[in-house]
Parts: sequence; C-alpha cells; structure tokens
Amino acid sequence: MNSKLFQQIRILDPVSNTDRIADVLIIDNKIAAVETQISEFPTKTEIQNSHGLILGLGLVDLYSHSGEPGFEERETIESLIQAATAGGFTRLAILPDTFPPVDNPAGLARLQNLAKNYSPTPIIYYWGAITQGLQGEQMTELGELAATGVVGFADGLSLQNLGLLRRVLEYLKPLNKPLALCCNNSRLAGKGVMREGYDSIRLGLPGVPTMAETSALAAVLELVDAIGTPVHIMRVSTARSVELIRVAKSRGLPITASTTWMHLLLDTQAIDGKYTLNSPFLPYDPNLRLDPPLGNISDRLALIEGIKDGILDAVAIDHTPYSYEEKTVAFYEAPTGAIGLEIALPLLWQNLVETQELSALDLWRVLSTNPAKCLGVNLGAIVPNKSAADITLFAPQKTWQVDRQTLKSRSTNTPWLRKQIIGRVLTSTFTD
Repeated sequence: MNSKLFQQIRILDPVSNTDRIADVLIIDNKIAAVETQISEFPTKTEIQNSHGLILGLGLVDLYSHSGEPGFEERETIESLIQAATAGGFTRLAILPDTFPPVDNPAGLARLQNLAKNYSPTPIIYYWGAITQGLQGEQMTELGELAATGVVGFADGLSLQNLGLLRRVLEYLKPLNKPLALCCNNSRLAGKGVMREGYDSIRLGLPGVPTMAETSALAAVLELVDAIGTPVHIMRVSTARSVELIRVAKSRGLPITASTTWMHLLLDTQAIDGKYTLNSPFLPYDPNLRLDPPLGNISDRLALIEGIKDGILDAVAIDHTPYSYEEKTVAFYEAPTGAIGLEIALPLLWQNLVETQELSALDLWRVLSTNPAKCLGVNLGAIVPNKSAADITLFAPQKTWQVDRQTLKSRSTNTPWLRKQIIGRVLTSTFTD
C-alpha cells in the first residue's frame, strides 16, 4: 500500500468550485479522504506539511504538436509525454501535423502504437486531419477517422476554401465530434510576421492586419449560423475577434473558443525586448514569432477580459517544438511557434494570478475542465472514493531556471530559455 497525507494543502477544483485549505489522503493513487483535518490514516503513511502547495485537478491541453513521426529531432512521443507530465498536464490532445499526417486510420494507429511504449503517460487524444495532407483541398474520410478513435478534427491551419469548409460542416454535423478551426485570411496576411500596428512600423517588420483573422472568423461564424455544426475557434488573438465571438455566443451559435497562453502574457512590445515581470527578452527573438502573431497591447488585454467573462472558454498551450538550427535564424525567417508545456502554468500563475488579473480558480478552470469540455470530456471532482486521482501538485513559489538540463522537451525554443521563473509542478497523477 502506498499512502501519502498532504496536510493543509490548497485545493483547486473547478468541478466542485472549490478553493480551500484541507488535508488530503491519497492511497494507491486514489483519493481516500478530503477533510479539514485528517487524524486517522495507515501507519506507514508518508506525511507532508503542504503549506504553500497546491493540489489541483489535472491540466488538459487542447492542442499541441508532436515531432514524431517524421521530425524526431524536434520532439519524440517520449519527450512530449515527459514535458506534459512535468508541466502538470494529465490529458493532452495532439494535432495531426506529423509526417505523414494523421489523415487516415493507419496514421492514427501509428501514433497510438508509439504512445503505448511509454508508461505511465497522460491520457492522449488525437485530432484527425480535416483535409488530406493538411493541404486544404480535399476532405479526409471523416467517417472512417471518427470510427477509429480521433477526438475530433483539426488541420491546425486555416481553411481558405469556404466552399470546402461548408461541406466539412455539413458532413460532420451527424458525427458528433469536435471541429477546431483556425481563422486567417492568407491573402490579407501576406508576408507579415508580426501584428500590424505602431510596433511593427517602429521595428521595421511587415505586419499582419487584424482583419486577416477577423474576416476569416466572420466567415466561419456565418457558416456555423447557417449550418448549425458546433465549432471550436482556435488561437484567438485579437480584440475584435473576442467581440465577434461575444456577439455570436449571445445569439446562441454553437461555438467555443480558445487563445494560447503566450498571447495572454505577451504582446508586440516583447519583440522589442520588453517583458513586464521578468528580465527583458532579446530584441527580435525568433522564439517570439508565432502563428497567429502576438497581438498589440489592446489585443492582449481584451483576451484577458475574454477569459474573465467566459467568452474565451479555454487556454491552449500549442506546444510547437523546433530544433536549435531551425529557430536560430533571423526573426523574419524563423518558423512560427514555441514550446510551453513545462512553463505555461508557472508563468500564467505569476503573471495573472499573483497580479490579481485572474483568480486562481478561474486560471485552473481554463486549463483543466473547460478544455476538457471542448474535447467532449467531463472531469471528475477531487473527492474521496474516486476510482483514481487525476491531479497535479504545484509549488507556486519554487524557483528554477529554464535550460537544457531542466527541460524534458527535446527542443528549447522558448524566449524564457536561461531565465529563472517562479512556480514548478512537483508531480502529476493520471487516471487509467
């Protein structure tokens, strides 16, 4: 019997809307008791004074990227699993942009078999591709993929062909699987590499106008309104997008939406080497080139308000690994994306909870129960007598340095590399 007692630990459980201090007894990875004070427990129980620690519901990531198969130098399934575990994520959804992509049942089976080699692991969900080869030209066999176990459908890229998107929405309506869409008009975006505005002009970088996202989003909302297929809007990054989603939800459209963790923390000023609560970044750091690009200050503030108001349902990590050689280039030439599974929770906590921008429970909700609901999954509460404990143990005041030795991810493409951050996940426990 493996027994552990956490004395006076802070419990964050969005399912039961709980934020309180209590004792928690865990026996063989099962929650045996949650009480104000526990005085009876097995004789060989490990007792931990947990003042200052947080026991929260396991985190859930809506969408991230695996290097394997095809790009093992960036990330393997093993290193992805280790990074998710180190970051407190007990459930992880992987986008289909591997090589070959997950656009048929064989591709899905390949990924599932790779993940079976590693234990224990988070519960892994797989997005199936919407279009063959992620090319945006021809639909995959959606019914076959749905029958073989994908959690839903997402290319991770914007579909430019609205006629095709209309057919996808019509075909998916009876399948009862989530559909996640990015919104970007590639013609309007042009060759832009950062959000258009004062900072893009000052820094001399071509800008991506807000309308590149919002015009594509408006078209998607029109199609959803007409057809009625539920849709999840990925990677929301502008204030105007938040407003469009707010209006659409008020009209009863069946949509959910998410932004990414970096868009909540950073804006275009970061590209100039500025960062409010930590040491400055390097100017033109290629790890800050993202898709969609970081917004202007007004965009970032609107995203935070969208989280507070429930207009944005979830925060995704969108963990995107690249090798050192791929990212160590000029900002303009860098591929888009950064890693984040291991550092997202500590940085969100320090920048949003400690500054009282968000409550602790609200942050935990958009990182756990809400993304799970977007995947069609319901998490259980932190209560006694569950079949297993799906929890994360977090030390919000523990300081550590982000570097090659401390990261589990194979890649290190993050602007926080070689910086000290406050907050670290100690352990995660998964359900079967």
